[in-house]
Amino acid sequence: MRGRVSVAAVGALLTVLLVPGVALASEPLWALLKSGGQVVLMRHAVTTPGVGDPPGMRLDDCDTQRNLSDEGRRDARQIGLAFRARGVAVDRVLTSPWCRCVETARLAFGAADSAPALSNLYGRSENRTPQVREMQALVGERRAGGNLVLVSHGSTILALTGVSLDSGEMVVVTPQGAGRFVVIGRLRAHGT
Repeated sequence: MRGRVSVAAVGALLTVLLVPGVALASEPLWALLKSGGQVVLMRHAVTTPGVGDPPGMRLDDCDTQRNLSDEGRRDARQIGLAFRARGVAVDRVLTSPWCRCVETARLAFGAADSAPALSNLYGRSENRTPQVREMQALVGERRAGGNLVLVSHGSTILALTGVSLDSGEMVVVTPQGAGRFVVIGRLRAHGT
């Protein structure tokens, strides 16, 4: 049996596809999030310059990782403020165990639980298939009430959704059950 997409989800998708510019397309996405039941995949906020992590990086030591910049911390706080100002309920926040994701999640939403399935895939292609399978099960699960926010990495979100996000940018998906989901659109909280 195929899942049904709500009229609001279809309307938001059409708006995103037909209206140029993120700022114009964002209000229907915020309205969809306000109705609940969605999944928001967010790339961590802006970090210190670089790609990946320095050699010798350890998950248990933030000093060995590439971390948020002051701009990234400011943006993460603005993301949380945008959710609260619009009355968007967040039932749960899960984050990659990388420090830049944990800090983004905590600054934006307060508490967050670590989820290894959201770990960075950059330079770790051997983990792609099992991680994507785990994420599909998580993202595709229908939910009632508020929304699920997943804070991860650009490479990981791209592997799951096919969408390449900038730092602090989000992609909203509607769960369809049985590991399936529909990508609805991209969203920026800061600057909107």
